[in-house]
Amino acid sequence: MLDVLNTRLKPEPLMEIKKLKKHFPIKKSFIEKLKDRTELSVQAVDDVSFTIYKGETLALVGESGCGKSTTGRSLLRLIEPTDGEVIFDGRNILSLQKQELKDIRKELQIVFQDPYASLHPRMTVREIIMEPLHIHKVGTIVEREKQVEQLMEVVGLSAKMKDRYPHEFSGGQRQRIGIAKALALKPKIIVCDEAVSALDVSVQATILNLLKDLQNEFQLTYLFISHDLGVVKNISSRVGVMYLGKLVEIADTNTLFTNPRHPYTQALLSARPVIDKEKQIERIVLEGEIPTPINPPKGCRFHTRCPFKTEQCMTESPEMAEVEKGHSVACFLVNN
Repeated sequence: MLDVLNTRLKPEPLMEIKKLKKHFPIKKSFIEKLKDRTELSVQAVDDVSFTIYKGETLALVGESGCGKSTTGRSLLRLIEPTDGEVIFDGRNILSLQKQELKDIRKELQIVFQDPYASLHPRMTVREIIMEPLHIHKVGTIVEREKQVEQLMEVVGLSAKMKDRYPHEFSGGQRQRIGIAKALALKPKIIVCDEAVSALDVSVQATILNLLKDLQNEFQLTYLFISHDLGVVKNISSRVGVMYLGKLVEIADTNTLFTNPRHPYTQALLSARPVIDKEKQIERIVLEGEIPTPINPPKGCRFHTRCPFKTEQCMTESPEMAEVEKGHSVACFLVNN
């Protein structure tokens, strides 16, 4: 009986990412190639592995350029990864052919950062939300019309607005349209790529509440990409921290915010503004050279800015290791 109970309580993996890489080759002019034949690339994502569990909100955080958005888009093959595996529904998404990928995309959707740029300016709201239904041939015209109206009501928009164009809506309303479009095919996973960062703070709160309500209503799973730690703490159940294309720490939200173990995570959280001065921790100011993803440093990529670096950090790259249940860190200081 106890074994059955433990099985039920154990989170169910929905997507497994294994050693994901995305390197963008740098194009050189003919003259540059004659001077230097070295092939260079931007190592945006390099050997990243993690699991997304059913029903959770996993957040990816880090500085701009750390690779979190590239990771999210690579999972959906909006950007073709260089190497690795993305296992979903027993299949490796990265090895699927065109038709197979089209079929599985019903289950995987994305909400983009800029709600205006991601919506076609010459399409009405009806056409925008109906587009995925049309592409995947879901239902009849009448059924699609009805579903568009239902989806608009679900995200808090009046169905009477369906013949309007994106420029006739506010930023928050446009993001609701983007969410409705993402929901149209009843996906299992939605990647929210900085989904509220372009909105005013008051509007952010309403969109975050909407995402939570939709998650409960439709049993959704989110990969939530953000640089805003306040937003992440509010919505996520687990948090992964990325630095220069690498995942350096991952844990449940409460553990990460109360007991960060990686020096970079500690510095990141120390920069977070806190209203209650009694809860404010001492600011950790990182010094040293900021490396480039074109030519990342050997060993641990954070060692050029780490106040605790050793000789081992400068020559060897640490692997992710579990320091306590559900809490993994890539740091020799913690793992040795």
